[in-house]
Amino acid sequence: MEEEVPVESENVDCFTAQDYAAEAMAADMDPWIKFDARKTPRAEFDSWLESYRPSQVSRFDEEEGGRGPIGWIAVYGPEFCPDTGDVEDLQESWERLLSSGRPVTFQTVRELALNHGVLSGKWLMYLDSGFKVDHAWECVARAVLEGKVMSAKVSPRNARSDSKHIICVYNESFTDEDQVMRLDAIIRATGVKCPLSYKPDVYTYLGIYRNNRWKLCPTIYESKYNLECVPRRSHIINKVTNLEVT
Repeated sequence: MEEEVPVESENVDCFTAQDYAAEAMAADMDPWIKFDARKTPRAEFDSWLESYRPSQVSRFDEEEGGRGPIGWIAVYGPEFCPDTGDVEDLQESWERLLSSGRPVTFQTVRELALNHGVLSGKWLMYLDSGFKVDHAWECVARAVLEGKVMSAKVSPRNARSDSKHIICVYNESFTDEDQVMRLDAIIRATGVKCPLSYKPDVYTYLGIYRNNRWKLCPTIYESKYNLECVPRRSHIINKVTNLEVT
């Protein structure tokens, strides 16, 4: 599944949406390191996690005898059942939409997603390499192993740039706001407190990244953890409507 790539950090605006899409496709096509809880005994998880900490896995392993480029490190939960919908027909409908001259809005893209069953989405977090990303990844990965989250992935370290790691945590439908909010609560319950942003997979498949020509914000929710609130909870904004959700 193509994804936002670490080059898209909060402080980088010189890349086009096409650049981000190309980087995402390259990472997606390279080999992944996976732990699949449907097939692999839980007893092996701790050693797997320790062996493949994101800060220690190189995106481009160019040393002699190295394993070569690594696209992502991923964990699939015990009930994981991938359903990407009909992406090929989605993209054909997208080309027809662009040719028609109709305005491209969140609502028109949402309509395409519903028509073709491309409904999954993910909360994204960008983290510096080292302890921060390793700790957050462990928290999220254990939630996946326990069946609280269906799947998650993290980008490996990229020694060629100073870009951050990205962790993606998935749910079934971006159109179900309650489900999206529950996933945020699960992530926060693991101890993750950094800002999160939420992106529908339909945006990824259609190349809607930062600096896209349709002026669409590539994420539709923003979550910031409120440490001053009692009880502590996320402050979430719907970026399509600019309304507070929580």
